[in-house]
Amino acid sequence: METSNIYLESVKKQMLYYKTVAEKAIEQLENDQLFISTNEDTNSIATIIKHLHGNMLSRWTDFLTTDGEKEWRMRDAEFDSNFKENDKNSLMQLWNEGWACFFNAIHALQPEDLSKIIYIRNEGQTALDAINRQLAHYPYHIGQIVFFAKMLKQTEWNSLSIPKNKSNSYNADKFAKEKSLKHFTDDELKKLQ
Repeated sequence: METSNIYLESVKKQMLYYKTVAEKAIEQLENDQLFISTNEDTNSIATIIKHLHGNMLSRWTDFLTTDGEKEWRMRDAEFDSNFKENDKNSLMQLWNEGWACFFNAIHALQPEDLSKIIYIRNEGQTALDAINRQLAHYPYHIGQIVFFAKMLKQTEWNSLSIPKNKSNSYNADKFAKEKSLKHFTDDELKKLQ
């Protein structure tokens, strides 16, 4: 497999992994906890989801042909705490719509597309750089979701990675297996399912 194909497959796997991590954090919360903000400068999980939704629709709609900051995007409104409905189902519809837009665009890319110049706010960059930009941006916000969810959780938290004080047993299990070549998310996604 050529390097460009390996890269695109890695991006798909990593983004699916981070999407799943956030979903597993969200599943542990009650509906009202998703809309809690500790102060005016802190975003609720719902607000972070609304921002990711807006960003994904803007960046990935017509990814190779139109500026990634669409005229119809209302970025500042993504950060207000006004929601038509304060329920998890409506919020997850936004979440799934944003991710569907991302995955549809990334699945349509061909290796030769990675060197094409795309624009975000009129600034040109390769499609590869634009993908890397979002590969850093989305996990940044997913980390916020997980951190805030752990703070909000009133009962025992189900760990989404190596549980606290379990590194030695985790490593012992890994090193007890034969060396293999695979993507780091292959086993991690299975554990989250």
